[in-house]
Amino acid sequence: MATEYQALPTLTLPRTTDLVQLEQRPHPPIGMNSPALSVMTDLRLVNPIGIRGDAGLREAHQRMISHGIRLLFVHDMEGGLLGIVTAVDLLGERPIQCMKEHGKHHADIQVSDVMTPRDRLDALRLEDVASANVGQLVATMKHLGRQHALVVEVNPVNGHHELCGLFSTSHLARLLGVPLYFIRVPKALSEIQYSLLYTG
Repeated sequence: MATEYQALPTLTLPRTTDLVQLEQRPHPPIGMNSPALSVMTDLRLVNPIGIRGDAGLREAHQRMISHGIRLLFVHDMEGGLLGIVTAVDLLGERPIQCMKEHGKHHADIQVSDVMTPRDRLDALRLEDVASANVGQLVATMKHLGRQHALVVEVNPVNGHHELCGLFSTSHLARLLGVPLYFIRVPKALSEIQYSLLYTG
């Protein structure tokens, strides 16, 4: 059967052969009218880096450092999504709040204690993203007041939603060459106190 096919030509690797450096590849210019998919991290092509909810903060931070990322997907033993955890969650005020509120030592705090849980995450449908442009995406993230937006599609086999993409304002800002500050700032002191007490 193999005789039906022609062998491909080969070449001897020259001295000027390098390993590909994706971040150094020239990226086509991105503007507000560019397709939204052109700025999405496609989790169908890039293996999403996850961590168990019962892992410690040190392990999560080490995993971020070793992969050069600032966000991990938090999952249970079966691979179900529990939430996301960012470098800010690990190194910011959430561990301190957890220590104060629950009397835990820092070494005993788990990723699930400081992550943003699944039911507080906003997701976009892949079919909506596929027909959108970067301008619409920027407007959406500004409206949400979030640093990250997740993209989901439905698995036709089991009917489950599957995380298939991720947008990051820092990635967007780099590609557009403009600062994007969308993190929603609490309007009043009472809102700050409420968020510290009930949403930390």
